[in-house]
Amino acid sequence: MTFSTLGLAPPLLNALAEVGYTEPTAIQAAAIPAALRGDDVLGAAQTGSGKTAAFVLPMLQALLARRASGTRAVHGLVLAPTRELAAQVGETIRTLAQHLPVAVKVVTAFGGVSINPQMMALRGGADIVVATPGRLLDLVEHNALKLDKVATLVLDEADRLLDMGFTAEVNRILALLPAARQSLFFSATFPPAVQALAQGMLRNPVRAEVASTPETRPDIVQRAILVDEARRLQLLRHLIREEGWERVMVFVATKYAADHVADKLRRNGIHAEAFHADQSQGARTAMLADFKVSHIRVLVATDVAARGIDIAQLPAVVNFDLPRSPADYTHRIGRTGRAGASGLAVSFVSAATEAHFSLIESRQKVRVPREQVAGFEPVQTAAPAVHAATDTVNGGIKGKRKSKKDKLREAAAAAAAETGR
Repeated sequence: MTFSTLGLAPPLLNALAEVGYTEPTAIQAAAIPAALRGDDVLGAAQTGSGKTAAFVLPMLQALLARRASGTRAVHGLVLAPTRELAAQVGETIRTLAQHLPVAVKVVTAFGGVSINPQMMALRGGADIVVATPGRLLDLVEHNALKLDKVATLVLDEADRLLDMGFTAEVNRILALLPAARQSLFFSATFPPAVQALAQGMLRNPVRAEVASTPETRPDIVQRAILVDEARRLQLLRHLIREEGWERVMVFVATKYAADHVADKLRRNGIHAEAFHADQSQGARTAMLADFKVSHIRVLVATDVAARGIDIAQLPAVVNFDLPRSPADYTHRIGRTGRAGASGLAVSFVSAATEAHFSLIESRQKVRVPREQVAGFEPVQTAAPAVHAATDTVNGGIKGKRKSKKDKLREAAAAAAAETGR
């Protein structure tokens, strides 16, 4: 199958040729024809599957016809959960649009930076807006744009939008949009909340699902190394040097851990930087640019980097701390092995986290052989009892942390016992 068989207009085919796109991925082949017909689309595919182009190309084709009238209202709206994903989607649209016969104005908007430049960019209108939900609502409240002419709405990484607490914002945005519109809904996972949102938003959608099969699954070798928690940093340094990774993304549970691990690596002569939400957007953008060209060897990141960051030819990722959920594990390791390249995902597994990693394996329907590295063999063989309720290493395993009610009951019981003494 080629892009020309999907129904794309000649200007878009020329644009694809200019940027080096040769043939559609599975999700593109499934979603583009339906989107070109004007149908709502429910897209499901693993990370790195090329779903951005699956909604960008139909949106640009519809815009070519609409722009013939000479009007410039917001035609396409893309909602993204993170600044990095919004910036990446906006760049993809601009790259494809620059080869089209008409000028396409794309504005990317997200929080963490001043709103004024974004308001200035929206003067005179925009054809496509890519935004995080909170900043989009800020711009609406400042009368910087209107959403009553939106013809196509895209929810990208819908599961992440809900995970990050954007449910109320998304519902407010939906209420501002015209009822007669096309909606394209893309998500890697479909927990109940995501299914409910899709059902309320989509009308008779075409399902574009790409199952993860040996043929479509990214070429990622997974390794699980047994190591005591206290020796993970030494093992990480050892692997970086012995494996000769030119670049590696290391995932940790907290912003403090990101700063701490990056600092320890720098003290040992390894150029590393921490990447997390407390940094300014300008700093994060510059850091990613340096990492992509190997000016930074190690990027120590919280889960803010688990989605929406596309780094070509990233050799490896390391789960220094295990993720809280199996879905997050999928998105973390999906930073490597992209666009047909091979990759490596290494997870550090201690006695305290063995049960949780087994849960991840069960949900992913994989079994990763355990291995040990000479000189770093673990001493601990059983998880301390405290980890059954609270995992201080991983920021709390989902479903294992004490609830607020449990904590209040414990405090009340302790107080009652103290009073009775």
